[in-house]
Amino acid sequence: MKYNPLGRTGISVSEICLGTMTWGSQNSEKDAHDQLDYAFAQGVNFIDTAELYPTTPLSAETYGDTERFIGTWLQARGNRDRVVLATKVAGPGRPYIRGGAPMSRAGILSAIDGSLQRLKTDYVDLYQLHWPNRGHYHFRNAWSYDPSKQDREKAAAELTEALDTVGELVKAGKVRALGLSNETAWGTMQFLKRAEEKGLPRVASIQNEYNLLYRAYDLDLAEVSHHEDIGLLAYSPLAAGLLTGKYLDGARPEGSRLTKNGDLGGRYQPLQEPAVRAYVDLAKEHGLDPAQMALAFCLTRPFMASVIIGATTMEQLETDIGAAEVTLPPDVLNGIRRIHRLYPAPM
Repeated sequence: MKYNPLGRTGISVSEICLGTMTWGSQNSEKDAHDQLDYAFAQGVNFIDTAELYPTTPLSAETYGDTERFIGTWLQARGNRDRVVLATKVAGPGRPYIRGGAPMSRAGILSAIDGSLQRLKTDYVDLYQLHWPNRGHYHFRNAWSYDPSKQDREKAAAELTEALDTVGELVKAGKVRALGLSNETAWGTMQFLKRAEEKGLPRVASIQNEYNLLYRAYDLDLAEVSHHEDIGLLAYSPLAAGLLTGKYLDGARPEGSRLTKNGDLGGRYQPLQEPAVRAYVDLAKEHGLDPAQMALAFCLTRPFMASVIIGATTMEQLETDIGAAEVTLPPDVLNGIRRIHRLYPAPM
């Protein structure tokens, strides 16, 4: 397992991060503990969660259960000092989370205390703002995204308030580093500018979607990563399972996310199928597992700090972590370039 710097924090994270959003819905507490034990034994030191989780599906009844499962594991294993633990404060829109209100100082202070209690720890290594108040183009919102309708003064004030509040949490010892999620290049640069001006925590990472079917990060945000030492934490690197090929030709494996989430968050639509088939065929042509090829590609990207994997079975987990040992030959990388030009944005 290789390790990468988390921004300029001095923290090192494994290039594979264990994602957790199925724990509490598709996975039991025992499943979660088994996955954590296996990943930790393979050199994974980085765990990503959120107060919102689990998400398969989202519900008020399961809200916070994922953090609880991680907390009981940390307590039982006594290894908190060897784990880099990341969680997130939810943005607006979920009525059962602080009434669906926009992210605010009071909301962040309440959220971190709830997360720490569930996680059974005094601090988190990385505290991420799950999505911005002002809106964004992630979660399949690119087709209707219109930043011209954003209130400039409100957006600036809310961003500053969030940064100020995380600064309080760092001083209090509850948070070590700040991360963004589902952010834009403009938003990231505004956080950096204000942090420098006010001596506040510097953004260490951005957790955005990135996979063979969705490569928006290759553009402006890749430039931000390079010049500002902010690594990407790639979520959904298998496009919610599409890139395994298991949903080709209308297949719906029993217990899969597609049986619980009707369109995989908008990803499951006809335009993705030719692209998925091309990538799966490329992997098979070279004797590669399609999932491992997709993950190994993500690991080649120069802006990547860590790739967040998620699994509902131990077999899937072993396959995903095994991708860290896969080196893609030039013929495969050239094949990926060719397919990407044919299907640049199939989601």
